[in-house]
Amino acid sequence: MSTPRVLICGSMAFDSIMVFEGRFKDQILPEQVHILNVAFLVPTLRKDFGGCAGNIAYALKMLGGQPVPMATVGHDGDGYLARFRDLGIDSTCLRKVDTEFTAQAFITTDLDDNQITAFHPGAMSHSHLNTVAQAGQVALAIVAPDGRDGMINHAEQLAQAGIPFIFDPGQGLPMFGKPELDRFLELATYAAVNDYEAKMLCDRTGQTLEELAQHVEALIVTRGGEGSWIFTGGQRHDVPCVKASEVKDPTGCGDAFRGGLLYGLSHGLGVVKAAKLGSLMGALKIAHQGPQNYHFSREEISTQFNAAFGETLW
Repeated sequence: MSTPRVLICGSMAFDSIMVFEGRFKDQILPEQVHILNVAFLVPTLRKDFGGCAGNIAYALKMLGGQPVPMATVGHDGDGYLARFRDLGIDSTCLRKVDTEFTAQAFITTDLDDNQITAFHPGAMSHSHLNTVAQAGQVALAIVAPDGRDGMINHAEQLAQAGIPFIFDPGQGLPMFGKPELDRFLELATYAAVNDYEAKMLCDRTGQTLEELAQHVEALIVTRGGEGSWIFTGGQRHDVPCVKASEVKDPTGCGDAFRGGLLYGLSHGLGVVKAAKLGSLMGALKIAHQGPQNYHFSREEISTQFNAAFGETLW
C-alpha cells in the first residue's frame, strides 16, 4: 500500500538561534517597559534550517511519511532546496522568489526556555502564488503559519478540493480577526494551537475551547510540559507529555509534534494516538539543538512509544 502524501503549507526559514545564559525576567523591569531598552549577551549563535513547513516535513519524513511541503524560499534558498532533495523530500511545490531573502527568524532563548523572536517574512510573503492544485493528489494537509494571503487561499482551496486539513495558525494568529478565524474553523477538519494561542483564539472568536471544538472533528491544544488536550466527540482527552532524555532547545518542538500528528492521522491511528506520537516527537526533538538536527529510526521511535504509552505504534 502506498504511503499517503501529506501537503504541508507553511513557511521555510533560516533560524538564527541564540542562547542567553540568564533569565529575561531578571533583565526586564516591569515598571520600565514603556521605555524598554535591553541587550542580551548571547555567547552562542547557531544558524539552522527552520520554518514550520520545513520542520514539519522533516519530522514526518523521519517517521516514514511522504511530506509535500508547499512554501517559498528566497535567492539564498538553494542550500535548503538541496537539503530537502538529499533527504528525499518532495520539492516540486517549493517556489524560489529571486527578489527576496528566505524568511529569517532570530530567536533568543533564556535558561527558562522563554523565547524572544524577531521574524523577517521575505519570500514567505509570496506564498499565495502557490496553489493547492500544484500538489496533485494528497490525503491530508496542514495550513501552518505562512503569508497571510497564502494561509487564507490555501484553506479555501483545500476545502474546495475536499482535502481534510489541520488549521494551525501558530505565530500567524495575530494577523487574523474574528471573521477570518471563524472561516478557517468552518473550513478545517482539525485545529491545532498551543495553550497561549488557544487563549488568543478564544478571546478573538468569543468562544470557549469546548465551543470551538464543535466546529472541527478535533481541537488539539498543546501545553508544553503539561502534555496536550484533545477535544473531540464532545470529550476532552488528556495526553501526557513524554519525558525527554534532556532538555536542550524547545525550538521546533511544536512542529515535531505536528509531524507526528500528521503521520498518525494520515495512517488512520486516530487523533488521540496521533497526538501521543506527536508528544513523543516533541520529546525527541527537545533533546537536540535546532529544529531539524535530531534523527531516530522507526524502530527506535516505536520502542520509545511503547515505553511511554504501553501501546504498539505500527
